[in-house]
Amino acid sequence: MSKYILDTDRVTLFQHNHSKICQRAREIGNDSIFVTVVTLQEQLQGRLATIHKLSANKNKKPELLSVAYHNLRKTQEFFCNLQLLDFDDAANTYYQNLRQQKVSVGTHDLRIAAIALVNQAVVAVRNKKDFSKFPNLPLEDWSL
Repeated sequence: MSKYILDTDRVTLFQHNHSKICQRAREIGNDSIFVTVVTLQEQLQGRLATIHKLSANKNKKPELLSVAYHNLRKTQEFFCNLQLLDFDDAANTYYQNLRQQKVSVGTHDLRIAAIALVNQAVVAVRNKKDFSKFPNLPLEDWSL
């Protein structure tokens, strides 16, 4: 059984029940779909930043704060129902090696690639441009 890691963009579409992403996930099977703790970090940081911004600015519409907290809760529930792959010691070692190779991609994508390579997983992406810079990283285009 192959492992498929959804990149951050694919996770967002999956959260919004995008028909093509959900269909592809059903074809593969939920047991083969994974996300990384890096994607979890990105989403939680975004949710918390929104709450912080709304809390700091009292002039904004107060109902937006309750929506922001609701979105935080929905994100937490969503990730509780997924299989997460950790950024463990092996992934960190791989990440450090990739950094030394000076692969020019963002830190989060670099960490996701390291997790995928350690777990021998396929990364489901929309844009292969950045992830194709990693040798031996299997990719699958989940464009819409």
